[in-house]
Amino acid sequence: MALTHPHADASYRVVARDDGSFEVEVNIPDTHPTRIRPFATPSAAENWIDEHRRWVQAQSGSRRWQLRPGTPPR
Repeated sequence: MALTHPHADASYRVVARDDGSFEVEVNIPDTHPTRIRPFATPSAAENWIDEHRRWVQAQSGSRRWQLRPGTPPR
């Protein structure tokens, strides 16, 4: 049975901040949104999104991303 990474269905949005920097809002179904920051430019934020998507895809089908019971997330 193929495993699906929890972030496989995540959506991403680049958000401009008041200080001129940018952040990425990550929405994973059934969780609260998370914001990753700071990024100097929108393209830097988009690059992070692309890399994160590649990482999630590479992890799909693997148990490496699963936490053992009692193991706190990092």
